[in-house]
Amino acid sequence: MSLSNPLPFKERVEQALNDPFLRQSLKNAQARFREGKQKAGQALGNLEEWRTRAEAIRRHTIEHLDYYLDLFATNVEKNGGTVFFAETEQEAVEYLIRLAKEKQAQTVIKSKSMVSEETHVNHRLEEIGVEAIESDLGEYIIQLAKEMPSHIIAPAIHKNRKQIAQLFSAVAGEELPEDTSALTRFARHQLRDKFLNADIGISGCNFAVAETGSIVLVSNEGNARLTTTLPKTHVVMMGMERIVPTWEDLDAVLSLLPRSATGQKITSYVTALTGPRRENDQDGSEEMHVIIVDNGRSNALGTDYQSILHCIRCGACLNVCPVYRHIGGHAYGSVYPGPIGAVLTPVLKGFDEWEELPYASSLCGACTEACPVKIPLHDMLIDLRRDEVGQKRSPWIERLAFRLFGAAVKYPALYRLGLKMAKYLLRPQAGEEGFLNKGLGPLKAWTQARDFPAPAPESFREWWERQGRHGGEPHGR
Repeated sequence: MSLSNPLPFKERVEQALNDPFLRQSLKNAQARFREGKQKAGQALGNLEEWRTRAEAIRRHTIEHLDYYLDLFATNVEKNGGTVFFAETEQEAVEYLIRLAKEKQAQTVIKSKSMVSEETHVNHRLEEIGVEAIESDLGEYIIQLAKEMPSHIIAPAIHKNRKQIAQLFSAVAGEELPEDTSALTRFARHQLRDKFLNADIGISGCNFAVAETGSIVLVSNEGNARLTTTLPKTHVVMMGMERIVPTWEDLDAVLSLLPRSATGQKITSYVTALTGPRRENDQDGSEEMHVIIVDNGRSNALGTDYQSILHCIRCGACLNVCPVYRHIGGHAYGSVYPGPIGAVLTPVLKGFDEWEELPYASSLCGACTEACPVKIPLHDMLIDLRRDEVGQKRSPWIERLAFRLFGAAVKYPALYRLGLKMAKYLLRPQAGEEGFLNKGLGPLKAWTQARDFPAPAPESFREWWERQGRHGGEPHGR
């Protein structure tokens, strides 16, 4: 994957808007996912009760995160596993590199893991001469393309068959047909060898069950089971918030995850792993290492943004977001795109490189309505904008404009003068239909995509003073 997108945010957006295939693909995928989610929710029945229960479980877990992390770690070690708490991305990767060197690893096979994307594991392993191979088909495609995921659950949603055939042909050393079955068959053939010969398997973690120290993985391809059972060493990379207290709690959130993500009642594979292989087990890794990653998550604890840690990574917010539909995942520049990324990334990393993300939203509230654990995403986006203004990160001209507006509404005479000036300044900019389509200064970017009505020839206040208070009617009636 690419470690970062070198283009500025506005240029990334412009690039996406000029990609008709991307926009059509996202539109089709959103429609398909939304329809599936709606049907699956209806089949579940009292969906709101399920959402309320899941939200309560996630809230309780995060409020007592230290207790459940300690319980989980204790149980993992009782089961024969090893736990490492990584405060930073650097600590997580360094532990993995030490382990790879200790095992004299040459190859690593990986199942889907957003945390490994977040910590740039592939790149860092390659630096020490270890080949890291993604085994999820979508992740494998974007790895070959040296890109980040474009969607949380469908990482290669932005690629068409022609592009995929070109990527696979480069690996094959011959031209492959643009046929889905042939391309899938090629990927299966390539990866089978990697599964059998990998020294280390790395997986993510959908949920970690505190009461037993178990890891739960959700997938549709079966690659997670091969990744976690064939190599002698299994490494789990999990965000510290991925805990559920009990198996009963898991039932609630696991019932909502696939329904919210793809519209499935359940995915093809749900795998639960409790420690490494035991004496009488037929398969499984000989060692299990669980790397529990903070990497900024503790920034949210005790703040207005704490509930962002409730997220179960279903991608439902992406599937309803009108902004994501038009610009796709890469425009966000972060591993986590869409509304969840627009909140999570600044919380994890701060505003220095991500101050545009809270503004990549229409604030329509669709993301909050779609979230299976009721995270108030659009409220958080507003709060992040407030924080940016409080830190004086908004452009100076914007701050000046609002300062002037504040002064204008405070003094009636100044307000009336401003209305008169706006009328004379803006009306010449209006088109034949009476809308501004070439705004002045900062308004230019706004009027490129929106119609702004020009001020009326006579304001309401002017009409009222002239004849309205005496019973007259306004012009045009």
